[in-house]
Amino acid sequence: MQLSTHTMSQLFEQLGLPGDEESIQRFVVEHRPLPEGMKLADAPFWSAGQKQFLREQFIEDADWAEVVDQLNMMLHD
Repeated sequence: MQLSTHTMSQLFEQLGLPGDEESIQRFVVEHRPLPEGMKLADAPFWSAGQKQFLREQFIEDADWAEVVDQLNMMLHD
């Protein structure tokens, strides 16, 4: 099975958020750093649907998993 490659912009749009570079950077600045040990999907700023999507992508190692992991790292730095 060949996995799709998604961009950070596409991930934000999938989550119902603006996907332009400025909006992504603003989101990261406003929400980082997440507390050590907090999973990305457990962050309090996600809606229930966003949390579910993030969990599913990570657990299933789905085609979004790589970019979800990148966002995780951005918010934990």
